[in-house]
Amino acid sequence: MKRSLVTGASGQAGSYLCEHLLSLGHEVFAMVRRNTSFIPEKSFLADCLPNKNFHLCKGDVTDPYSLARLFEEIHPQYCYHAAAQSDVGESWRYPITTVDATAKGALHVLEVIRTLVPSCKFLNFSSSEIFGMAKEVPQNEQTPFYPRSPYGVSKLFSHWMTVNYRESYDLFACNAILFNMESPRRGPNFVTQKIAQGVARIATQLELGEEPTPIMLGNLDAKRDWNDARRSVCTVVKMLEQNEPQDYVIGSGSTHSVLEFVQAAFKAAEISPWGNYIKIDPQFKRPAEVPLLCADPTKAVQELGYDPSAKNFEALVSEMVHAAMPKEDCGLLRS
Repeated sequence: MKRSLVTGASGQAGSYLCEHLLSLGHEVFAMVRRNTSFIPEKSFLADCLPNKNFHLCKGDVTDPYSLARLFEEIHPQYCYHAAAQSDVGESWRYPITTVDATAKGALHVLEVIRTLVPSCKFLNFSSSEIFGMAKEVPQNEQTPFYPRSPYGVSKLFSHWMTVNYRESYDLFACNAILFNMESPRRGPNFVTQKIAQGVARIATQLELGEEPTPIMLGNLDAKRDWNDARRSVCTVVKMLEQNEPQDYVIGSGSTHSVLEFVQAAFKAAEISPWGNYIKIDPQFKRPAEVPLLCADPTKAVQELGYDPSAKNFEALVSEMVHAAMPKEDCGLLRS
């Protein structure tokens, strides 16, 4: 049985990845941070708990000694590194924390693999934010990097460290350059989930005859390549099944603005007009904005069988909005 370790397992990508690996017959070790507020039965990992091949384990990517103990105990064949401080906006407020978790965290995992389990295949969850002020559109594996946030810079460090360890120590280490992954499990601090939950709240308030609370947003013009998180994590697993370690861009290949996301969300909730329910707050505008990111997933399509059109933008937005509706007990809005 294949043994896989997933860092950042309690998040959106990590939890979907754990479910997918279990479906493939892997023995899965889900690493979560020591956190007294973490309740497994109320987390995204709840559906994994009954599986005898699923194991929760404590660890912290900022503590290399805890990682070393974990790797010595598990001896995984695969390591999927999804742990990070992944909030781009918060990375300006907490740049040191972001560097410790997102940049140095990846280095800690790589160094533990190099010294203790060099046969372990490593996959780093890189990010489209490393392209930042992109020199070309769309962006592929050869596009120059120009990150515009502490998060993007930290992800670029993890990206190049993965390449460096691959070339220096002959590790099977690769980067999945993931564009914005979305689903009903997206964290509430991300603008997409903020919009989805805000629209769901407004729909409920209107239904109850209450005065709707506006959604406070920043830059409505920023364009991103939003794609289905479940499709993305299924694809990254295939990266570690290749004969040689390589980096891949994974995204839908199309872009939509924050404004278009807002419009699709209100349409999904059948709310019109909606203009009075959106307010612009300067505090949500970033010090250095990234205006446009768009993936060119040609390599992933050709070599991994990635299907970027599995779910269209409007369907994805609608799913997120309806999952956020309090009247629908879909079990997805968990802490």
